[in-house]
Amino acid sequence: MKAGRVAVLLAHAAITQVLTFVLRPTMSYRALELDVPPAWLGVLGASFAVAPLLLAVPAGQAVDRLGERRVALSGAVLLTLSSVAFLLAGGSIAGLLAASVLLGIGHLCCVVGQQALVANTTAPGRFDTAFGHYTFAASLGQVAGPGLIVVFGGGRAIPDTQSIFAWTCGISIVLIVLSAFMAGRRGAAHPAESAAGGLRSLMRLPGLPHALLTSCVILAVVDITLVYLPALGAELGLASGTVGMLLAVRGVASMGSRLFLGRLSQLLGRRRLLVASTIAAALALAAIPLPVPLWLLALALLVTGFGLGVGQPLTMSWLAESAPPGLRGRAMSLRLLGNRTGQVLIPSAAGLMAAGLGAGGVLWIAALGLGWAGVAARRLPVD
Repeated sequence: MKAGRVAVLLAHAAITQVLTFVLRPTMSYRALELDVPPAWLGVLGASFAVAPLLLAVPAGQAVDRLGERRVALSGAVLLTLSSVAFLLAGGSIAGLLAASVLLGIGHLCCVVGQQALVANTTAPGRFDTAFGHYTFAASLGQVAGPGLIVVFGGGRAIPDTQSIFAWTCGISIVLIVLSAFMAGRRGAAHPAESAAGGLRSLMRLPGLPHALLTSCVILAVVDITLVYLPALGAELGLASGTVGMLLAVRGVASMGSRLFLGRLSQLLGRRRLLVASTIAAALALAAIPLPVPLWLLALALLVTGFGLGVGQPLTMSWLAESAPPGLRGRAMSLRLLGNRTGQVLIPSAAGLMAAGLGAGGVLWIAALGLGWAGVAARRLPVD
């Protein structure tokens, strides 16, 4: 893929994450403004993934049949509608839930189109580097998104949520424009198998369950951090701007691990890198709710972000190498299906636990699950 097309893809990935990573924590702050009980924060977090849980595989089939650009453009339009819904209907729980569902579907379409484009245009042996750069751009967006919270939060406990929602409407228009310039195919480049046959072929890939498990737990932990770090900050009396900077630290650390993923993978091997980074992230996450100085809290989020940044691109790279041409959109959507399953079940369970354990207790449970996923990753055939 030409350098200009790569730049458009990376910009598209970054802005998709900007929108997601500012809207989701801002949704949590709006819920706090509405005096929503802590258990409902988990429901709001899970609502992002409910519809994509049902639509992940059809989205992959659409990419394989229609091409990446069309699916990504549809996602950009849905993200725009989501921003408008947050702005106009975000004054009620029902409005927040509806806007979050639109956000989840739009994010799904954008991401599956982007990931399939990387998988279909990367030369063999370059997948770790290509997906590392792709997820680096995503991490850049994850840093910039919380930056809006800093701008509109200042020293207040709750930022100006309405202004943030208004700005995301404008940013989402830029995403639509970028979608029109993305590389992509009008249809499948290779004859695709039937939907059922293609999925059966993918499900027979060695190590697939372990890859999906590791990926979904890591992403669910990222979600829990997004939703419950603002709640923990409110419990500890931290300003919303401070929480935004802590979220940005996590994103910067993920950027670092992803930018050098190709070199790290060659140096340590995929399996060893995945296991070590996941367990390190689990240990650091467990330290976040402890009564520690702010600098130590930032250090814990730095280590957490570095470790969480490795799992997603490595599992993408493994799937891209393992899946046959013509089925890579479905392969990426199958991974997203596993991710969305974790995003529905794990935050919902976290919301139920929050009533008794508080935000800190939820983060400890998430750290335990992340450590378990790191141990399970030892069985991945990714070296």
